[in-house]
Amino acid sequence: MGRQHTLGAGKPVGGMQDDASPGRAALAETVRAGIRGGLTGAVLIWVYEALVWVGAQHLMPLAGIPRNATGLVFGKAVQDALGIGSYFIGTAIHFAFALSWGIVFATIWPWFRRRGFEATFVALFFAIVAWIVMHVLIMIASSNHPNYFDPNVIIGGFMSHFVFAVPLALVVKRSLAP
Repeated sequence: MGRQHTLGAGKPVGGMQDDASPGRAALAETVRAGIRGGLTGAVLIWVYEALVWVGAQHLMPLAGIPRNATGLVFGKAVQDALGIGSYFIGTAIHFAFALSWGIVFATIWPWFRRRGFEATFVALFFAIVAWIVMHVLIMIASSNHPNYFDPNVIIGGFMSHFVFAVPLALVVKRSLAP
């Protein structure tokens, strides 16, 4: 930290301040926390999909999980045409978005922490916003998507995003703890 001169009540004088203000993580620390949280959420949402979408609901084969993002973004025809490449592209899409959402949460989390909110509470609303944004983007990018007005799709989507966002939030909270 930078050198700080104080007078009286411990406030900086002469325009000199610490390198980072209290309660705010440095940008690199925020990004690292977001990546850790996003990676955790990305893995756990796939575990949820394997257990629920594949195991309980039989919506797709287990091998369909990594390539799912390719079909949602580019359409089923492109997904099929890419063959094995759709697994790699789908995995890259999945993790790129998960890490991005992790960095977004890590960026906004200090604001909520300073106001006394619990990370899991914020994560519940974050999950809903993430689901809505992701699915609006999918609707813009492709016509190959589930019926987003179907209550089962909405509830299933929110549940999977809760499984993503709550662990993400807890990892970010712990990573950015003062």
